[in-house]
Amino acid sequence: MKNWVQHNKKNNTGNIRLKLLGLLACCTLGIAAYSQDFNLGVQSYQDGDYEVALSEFFPLGEQGNVIAQSYLGLMYENGQGVAQDYVKAAKWYRKAAEQGEAYAQNNLGLLYQNGQGVTQDYGEAEKWYRMAAEQGDARGQNNLGIMYDKGQGVIQDYGEAVKWYRMAAEQGDAYAQNNLGWLYQNGQGVIQDYGEAVKWYRMAADQGNAYAQSNLGWIYQNGQGVIQDYGEAAKWYRMAVEQGNARGQNNLGWLYQNGQGVTQDYREAAKWYRMAAEQGDAYAQNNLGWLYQNGQGVTQDYGEAAKWYRMAAEQGDARGQNNLGIMYDKGQGVIQDYGEAVKWYRMAAEQGDAYAQNNLGIMYDKGQGVPQDYRDAAKWYRMAAEQGNAHGQSNLGWLYQNGRGVTQDYGEAAKWYRMAAEQGNARGQSNLGGLFEIGQGVPQNYKEAVKWYRMAAEQGEAYAQNNLGGLYQNGQVVTQDYGEAAKWYRMAAELGDAYGQFKLGLLYYNGQGIPQNYVRAHVWFNLAASQGENDEYASMRDTVEGLMTPEQVAEAQRLAILWQPGTALNEWQ
Repeated sequence: MKNWVQHNKKNNTGNIRLKLLGLLACCTLGIAAYSQDFNLGVQSYQDGDYEVALSEFFPLGEQGNVIAQSYLGLMYENGQGVAQDYVKAAKWYRKAAEQGEAYAQNNLGLLYQNGQGVTQDYGEAEKWYRMAAEQGDARGQNNLGIMYDKGQGVIQDYGEAVKWYRMAAEQGDAYAQNNLGWLYQNGQGVIQDYGEAVKWYRMAADQGNAYAQSNLGWIYQNGQGVIQDYGEAAKWYRMAVEQGNARGQNNLGWLYQNGQGVTQDYREAAKWYRMAAEQGDAYAQNNLGWLYQNGQGVTQDYGEAAKWYRMAAEQGDARGQNNLGIMYDKGQGVIQDYGEAVKWYRMAAEQGDAYAQNNLGIMYDKGQGVPQDYRDAAKWYRMAAEQGNAHGQSNLGWLYQNGRGVTQDYGEAAKWYRMAAEQGNARGQSNLGGLFEIGQGVPQNYKEAVKWYRMAAEQGEAYAQNNLGGLYQNGQVVTQDYGEAAKWYRMAAELGDAYGQFKLGLLYYNGQGIPQNYVRAHVWFNLAASQGENDEYASMRDTVEGLMTPEQVAEAQRLAILWQPGTALNEWQ
C-alpha cells in the first residue's frame, strides 16, 4: 500500500547571515581641529542641534571642505535638520568622495547599492566601496566583502569576500566579524571551521552585535564548535531579541516550542514567532503558521495558518510554500484546490525541498491538480528519496514494486523500502515486511516479515496491523494465537480500516480469540461494508443479521452510527 504522507517540515530554524552595511550615524569622521565655525558645527551635530550644524557646514561644504560635505551628506540621508533627500545626500557624498574622503566613498557606495538618490548600480557601489576599502576604511572593506559574497557588481568570489571581511574584522568591525564567522561556519572561501566561526561570532557578539549574538546562539543550539548547550543558546538569543533582532526572536521561539534550554511553552513560542513574523522574518511566519495549524499556544485556526504560510511562501521560503500547498491540498483555511497545491509544492520542490518533492510526487501519482503521470511521480519521489526523505523512499519503492513509471523491480523496491524502514517510516517497514512475507526482491523470510510488520504496527500502521494479525491467525512463524490476531485486527479496525473491521467481525462471529458476539460482529461488518470496498463485507453483515433478534440488530445499528474512527467499542457502547 502506498504511503500518502504529506509531511509539514517543522522547520529546522537556521541562522541567517544578516549583514548591515555599517553606516555610523554619529561618527565624528576623524576630524582634526578646524575653524571655530567648523568646530561649532561638529559640536552642534553631536548635541542634536542640527539646524545650527547645517548652517555651519553648508558654507564650508560649498568651499570644498570634505568633512563638512560628508556631514551634509549624512544629514540629508537621515533627515537631520532638513527633509530627508537621498539625491542631495548623494550630491554631497560625491563631492567629498571625489576628493578621496573614505567615509563619503563608503556611504556613496551604499546609496548606489540600495538605489537611493541614484539609479541602483552594483558596479558603482563596488567602485566606491573599493576606494574606501583600499584606504583602510573598515566599513568599506566589510561592504566590499559583501559585494564579493553576494556577487553584486563583481563575480561572486568567497575567497575575496573572506579577504576583505578579515581586514575589517581585524580592525574590530563587528559586522565584518559576524560575516567572517558565517563563512567559516559554512566553509565558503575557507575550510569549514566551527571553532573559527565561534571565535569571530563571539568577538562581534561581545560588542553587542545582535546578528552575531543570534548566530552564536545557533552554534550552541546545534553544538557546532562548542558543546551543545541549549541554555547558552537561549542566553545569546535573548541578548539578540532585546535589540529587536528578528532571527533571534524566531530561534528563541523555537527553543520554547521544543523545550530546549527553557521550559516548553507554546504561548511563549507563539509570542516570539509573532514578533519576528511581524518584522517580515519568513522562518517565523512559517513557524507561527504551524502553531495555528496545530493549535499550539494559540487557538487552532487554519485561516491564520494559511495567512502566515502565505507570507513566508511569497518571500520564497520553501517550507512556507510546501505548507501552503498542504493547506490547499487538504482544504484547510482555504478552499481545496489541487492546482494551487501543485503550484506551491512545485515552487518549494524546485528549491530542493524534499518534503515538497515528495508531495508533488504524490500529486502526479494520484493525478490531483495535474494529469496522472507515474514517470513524473517517480522523478519527484526520487529527488526526495535521494535527499534521505523517508516518505519519498517508501513511495518510490511502491512504484518499483508495482512497475509504475519505472520498470518493475522488486530488488529496487526492497532497497528503497529498507532505507525508509531504517529511518522508522511505518509504511516502509510495513511494505518491506510484505516483501519478506511473499519473497519478492528478498528471500522469503517470515521472521523478517514479522519483525518489520511489528515495528510498523506499533506505530499505528493499519496495513501492518492487519498483516501481523493474519500471521497470528494462521500460525505462520509465530504460534497460532487468535487472541493476538484479534488484538492487531482491533487496532486496525479502530483506525477505520475496512479490512481490519471485517477480520475483527469474523473473529467475533466465530468466537476465535474473543467471546462470540453477533452484535459486535454485525457492527464491524456494517462499518466495513459502509466503505464500499468489498461486497463480502455486506454479505457477512447480512449473514450474521439472520442470526440476531430485532433488538440485537437495532443495538448493532445504533452502535455503528455512534462510532467514530480512533475510538474503541467500549467507549461508545
